[in-house]
Amino acid sequence: MTVADERLPLFIANPSKPKLRLPPGACDAHCHVMGPKAKFPFDPKATSNPADAPKENLFALHRHLGIERCVIVQTAVHGTDNRVLEDAMAGTGGTYLGVVLLPASVDTAELRRLDRLGIRGVRYNFIKHLQQNATIDEVLALSPRLADIGWHLQIYMDASLLADMAPKLEGSAVPVVIDHIGRIDASQGIEQAPFQTLLRLMRNEKFWVKVAGCDRITRAGPPYADAVPFARKLVEEFTDRVVWGTDWPHPHHAPPVPDDGALVDLIAEFAPTAAQRQAILVDNPQRLYRFAPAAKGAA
Repeated sequence: MTVADERLPLFIANPSKPKLRLPPGACDAHCHVMGPKAKFPFDPKATSNPADAPKENLFALHRHLGIERCVIVQTAVHGTDNRVLEDAMAGTGGTYLGVVLLPASVDTAELRRLDRLGIRGVRYNFIKHLQQNATIDEVLALSPRLADIGWHLQIYMDASLLADMAPKLEGSAVPVVIDHIGRIDASQGIEQAPFQTLLRLMRNEKFWVKVAGCDRITRAGPPYADAVPFARKLVEEFTDRVVWGTDWPHPHHAPPVPDDGALVDLIAEFAPTAAQRQAILVDNPQRLYRFAPAAKGAA
């Protein structure tokens, strides 16, 4: 099967209803929109050709899960053409914000335009299956201009790159959010070198981490029990700098794709107290993404 032929759905159409009741103002801090392709063409360099996962499906999912706020992260399938993201945020009253993909040479006027629309950060990919549009040095050179508008960097990398990239990332002029628990290999245990590097990074208050991605670091599969200790360790030690997300519609995910209702219930395994869940789902996203305090309800 070629990339052109794929068009496979990456999400479960009817996820389970979570047993866990989320706190008011709960935020999905990592999800995506894809298409419709007929309206928002995919990037010619995209390495996959998934089925549409448009904003209407995302809004319906959030109503089903009890999620009121959201940060949509631009996917590589749309490249640096962020119109699909801008369209999804429009009309949501500031309850849906975004993180974009941009060339490191982006001009300041464009950064300010995107900030007015509700963009709060820019993501750079350093992972094998996604196209890389900047070097780490170019990204860090951009960071002072991001500081001027109050944005952050979001970095998606293979665990094997953590040790080499950590010293450079510490030179960022803005907060740095590490995606998907650093994409470590859960089968290698808590003491593995990449996870210990991530813990050392997190002791620098400049760094944040997304505990989205238990389903990506697992080697045991659902219900991802091997991944839970890593997320729990991060939540316990760095409660005030952890955020969570569904990663819907789970781009580039090996089958089976997760049940999003089960992902919500998994939160109770690594954030067992109400205070921890309030922090990672409500208070931390509020600080990092600057939601309007009075914002209520999803689109």
